[in-house]
Amino acid sequence: MSGPNLQTGNILGVYVNAITMADALQAVDSWICSRNPHYICVTPAHSVMECYDHQPLREIFNHSGLTTPDGMAIVWLLRAKGFRFVERVYGPDLMRAVCRQGIEKGYRHFFYGGAPGVGEKLAGMLPKQFPGLQVVGVESPPFRKLTAEEVEAEQARIRDERPDIIWVGIGSPRQEIWMSENIDRLKVPVLVGVGAAFDFLSGNKRQAPGWVQRNGLEWFYRLVSEPRRLWRRYLLGYPRFVVLVVLQALGLLRFE
Repeated sequence: MSGPNLQTGNILGVYVNAITMADALQAVDSWICSRNPHYICVTPAHSVMECYDHQPLREIFNHSGLTTPDGMAIVWLLRAKGFRFVERVYGPDLMRAVCRQGIEKGYRHFFYGGAPGVGEKLAGMLPKQFPGLQVVGVESPPFRKLTAEEVEAEQARIRDERPDIIWVGIGSPRQEIWMSENIDRLKVPVLVGVGAAFDFLSGNKRQAPGWVQRNGLEWFYRLVSEPRRLWRRYLLGYPRFVVLVVLQALGLLRFE
């Protein structure tokens, strides 16, 4: 990647960048200045599990410009690997920080994703928090595979708006696949998959309090908030994640 020289830690075969928020902001700015396209995968434990189960997805994450530690479990594992300085680079926080940095630098933002109306709501709210923010477009794609004609028309609309950053909120792993397929076609410097950040920052869903996030309990907060949708991810996926991480630490599970 261009930008800062960043180290990575191997977590179940996913190479997660051991970074701070300042590192992420520096990388974003360097890509916009060079017009050299990259995508960013914000990576909690459930994304690592998706990658563990699907090698093609793991390759998408491992070819990103940045794969950030989005969850506290990932931060703690990186610190255990010796990266003492690493910080959580969480999707909603990254979006806020880039919006703040981009006012003076003139970044042009495009929002891709969210349920109908959510992207528009986000595009209306963020400029109130960050006066001078440039939002050049919003797209809420249908939750189905697009036809070839729809894809071509969508790409043309995005290119016409000339964004510097596309915020992609269509859920993982769909958003990472979309970014990897479109990074070379759109010629946009930065694509960032931020998942639920659209809902949180638009006020569509409540975000966990800061103390809950800092103590690694956001998963429990979200499980209580949306049990029918998230129970399988957290009650089945996370215990399996712990077991696999222990096996990797003991050298019983290895990755090239």
